[in-house]
Amino acid sequence: MCGHPDTREAHRCIDTPSPMKLPALLLMSLLLASGAGFAGETVIPLWPEGVPATMRPDAPALRGPVGPERVDARGWVTRISEPRLEVMPAAIDRPTGTAVIICPGGGYAGLSREREGYQYARWLSTLGVTPFVLTNRVGDYGHPAPLQDVLRAVRIVRSRAAEFGIDPARIGVMGSSAGGHLAASAGTLYDHADGRTGAGLDAVSARPDFLILMYPVISMAEGVTHAGSRENLLGKQRTPEQESFFSLENRVTAATPPTLLVHTQEDTAVPIENSIRFFQALTKAGVPAEFYAFEKGAHGMGLRDGNGNASNWTKRAEEWLRFRGLLEIAPKS
Repeated sequence: MCGHPDTREAHRCIDTPSPMKLPALLLMSLLLASGAGFAGETVIPLWPEGVPATMRPDAPALRGPVGPERVDARGWVTRISEPRLEVMPAAIDRPTGTAVIICPGGGYAGLSREREGYQYARWLSTLGVTPFVLTNRVGDYGHPAPLQDVLRAVRIVRSRAAEFGIDPARIGVMGSSAGGHLAASAGTLYDHADGRTGAGLDAVSARPDFLILMYPVISMAEGVTHAGSRENLLGKQRTPEQESFFSLENRVTAATPPTLLVHTQEDTAVPIENSIRFFQALTKAGVPAEFYAFEKGAHGMGLRDGNGNASNWTKRAEEWLRFRGLLEIAPKS
């Protein structure tokens, strides 16, 4: 999926020790040396009090430890047990006060963190947006771990908005492919009990203020979903009720945040029907939304050229952000 390597095969990978067990400067050095970071970032652990002990009931990892984390030469990350955020400063000459939490794709098996994480972060930074790249639990963890991680990320960013120089009412979540499902989950399940752990931060709102969804997995319905994402999230023993609940077109309400959708007809991994269903649900609920449906562009296109008009999706996204007032330079305090 997304051109990602098959995680069942052996690849040239870099094993990095658990970030929770390393001093911040040493962690930074390891991340940068392995190609897992980007210049100017700060690493923020999501669970300094300890990562919640949640894992999919049929997870193979229940038979042994998950780590150490692996990052291959293409920035594909697996065996994630210490979820975290990496924040990159917004362009110094145009700080807007807007923040975006980026959820890379990967079929809920791993993360395409370079192509659908760091590259997006660099682009958003040039617009004056403060990007946060999320490294969330995937694979053996399954639900509710990814939801817990993305909602904790929103809560951390909102609770520390002044520190990061952002507006707590201008926090968006962006996701690609399965990361799009996670971002859409943040926009529809932000108040769900499965996203809470009993920590004090649970009191902070986890509702994003807007969503940007790139060729997202939305539905769990047969013939529409991406089967690998569905199995990695819900397991092989999932129920029809679970499939219906995590078909996020069924979770849209009038309180779902304004949303931008980008998808292509050419996508054979995650059919455009996913975005169509979500857009229709948003429209029915009266949620402001725009949907760019392009002809060309394979799944996982990211920022690559050669995808016809779809290669210009960043211009359309910039226009949408500007229209919504999210690129106005924040007044100096």
